[in-house]
Amino acid sequence: MLWVSIANSEVLVAERSSPSLGDGDILVKMHSCGLCGSDLEKVYGKYAMQSARVGHEPAGEVVKVGRDVKKVDVGDRIFVHHHVSCYSCRYCLHGDYTMCDMYQRSNIDPCGLSEEFVVPQWNISRGGIIKLPENVSYEEAALIEPLACCIRGFNKISIKDGDNVTIIGAGPTGMMHLLLAERAGANKIFVIDINEFRLKFALRYQNTFTFNPLQTKDIPERIKELSNDIGVDSTIIATGTVGAYEQALTFTRRGGRILLFGVPPKNARISLELGRIYANELIVIPSYGASEVETSQALALITDKSIDVQPLVTHRFDIRQSKEAFVCAHEALGVMKVIVTS
Repeated sequence: MLWVSIANSEVLVAERSSPSLGDGDILVKMHSCGLCGSDLEKVYGKYAMQSARVGHEPAGEVVKVGRDVKKVDVGDRIFVHHHVSCYSCRYCLHGDYTMCDMYQRSNIDPCGLSEEFVVPQWNISRGGIIKLPENVSYEEAALIEPLACCIRGFNKISIKDGDNVTIIGAGPTGMMHLLLAERAGANKIFVIDINEFRLKFALRYQNTFTFNPLQTKDIPERIKELSNDIGVDSTIIATGTVGAYEQALTFTRRGGRILLFGVPPKNARISLELGRIYANELIVIPSYGASEVETSQALALITDKSIDVQPLVTHRFDIRQSKEAFVCAHEALGVMKVIVTS
């Protein structure tokens, strides 16, 4: 079978034997897997988290089950979550599921960017797979995980009906945050990016204003002017660009919320005026990953079409073309979401 790995910042597509199957495991044929910004960071940047595996947004069909597996059958169409919490440690008991030690240690073998992969018993027994309704395609299912991550962050900042919101970064997750904000009843949504295609893509949604820092130098003033001269209620940083963290302080209102969603590069440092954060009671909240709770919420939104993720997919590549897929997603020329199929 073919699988994708990374060595020395190079994408490798190679043959390997199918992974062995334990009595409580299942073997899945990958039909669709999204490329995430973190995948790109592992190749082109300095990824700050531990895992070096690529492909964590897979959906596929069960082709083999271990003899002890009871709730999954061959032929089932499923979404697979690569990281699964224990739901019994102190972190989990406080709802901090993505801080669980097992969250990082659990995974699929070898990865989501593989023609076939094994989902271990640990993941299966703790909500790591979800059967797909017939009206949800494999392609849509590949967007469950990134949408779930957005939902987790979005829930932390509690955007209300009538709020003004800024989103820095108009990539796939930036657009998902936009869709969630629109659904929550946001009044005005300001989107900042240097990619003109993605800014134009954002304008297809209601109440959206876009800014390109390369073309507009007074963005904080413009945003304040358009949001009652006080700034936005929430700012979502959907990029790892370090300057975005400092920029967010300039147009978030007093008492407002800043969501740190994009993964910063390893060892990234910024200089912050703590007095501004303190005096203005700014709430700065990071959000990493998603749990079974949010993946179930994401599937529900996709299933009933409350959130339409299909338009976000602009490019598709066969797994044999994974190198080209990574280049396409990295260069982002006329690109939103890239999907790899098998």
